[in-house]
Amino acid sequence: AKSMGSDPNKIRRRAAQLGELNPMLGHRGCRLGVTHPEIYEMQARAIFEAAIRVERDRGETVRPEVMIPLVATRAEFDLLRERIEKIAEAVEEDLGDKLSYLIGTMIELPRACLCAGSLAEGAEFFSFGTNDLTQTTFGISRDDSAHFLPIYQEQGIVTKDPFVSIDVSGVGELIRLATERGRSTRRDIKLGICGEHGGDPTSIEFCQRIGLDYVSCSPYRVPIARLAAAQAAIGKLVKVD
Repeated sequence: AKSMGSDPNKIRRRAAQLGELNPMLGHRGCRLGVTHPEIYEMQARAIFEAAIRVERDRGETVRPEVMIPLVATRAEFDLLRERIEKIAEAVEEDLGDKLSYLIGTMIELPRACLCAGSLAEGAEFFSFGTNDLTQTTFGISRDDSAHFLPIYQEQGIVTKDPFVSIDVSGVGELIRLATERGRSTRRDIKLGICGEHGGDPTSIEFCQRIGLDYVSCSPYRVPIARLAAAQAAIGKLVKVD
């Protein structure tokens, strides 16, 4: 409040207005960007200005990949892409440098998987947010599932915790379908996953099998992910089951 010259009580009230009881399916992701465009505009400007500064200060070319999360419709993506592009143009004009960047989306909802062909007309990459895609496909919250998933595993209802290893027959099928539909529209689209599944060897093998380009995971799981990715790639080359 002090840095903006604003009333602390006004900031406090605004923060309270944005609070939610069920944030998993609530007012977040691209929905926040649609209803409060100043948030995404601020974030996009910060990304683009940082990219130009790095190139000026270090002589290293940076190509940001701006990812629009929780998209359910093509209209959401198109609206936000247009706003982000306008910010990029403004930054180029303000700083006198040209930017190279990609704009894509995080696929976290079943509807986005089904509409991937349409989304790929505007999105230059997909990153499958497997944590939320698992939540929305199963209709269960990762925060609450610890109360019953162990019992499900004991009784053989599920063989593995779907938040640890990708549920290939359900969540995986949506990813495979979205991969096919996305590539049918944009052959060079970049595809990957982000989430804890990116550090699970079984999930990485699945990603290799359907032809994803990369996996992303938390830092401490990177060594395991790199080893699993190498094993999956070698297995594919020598056709090992």
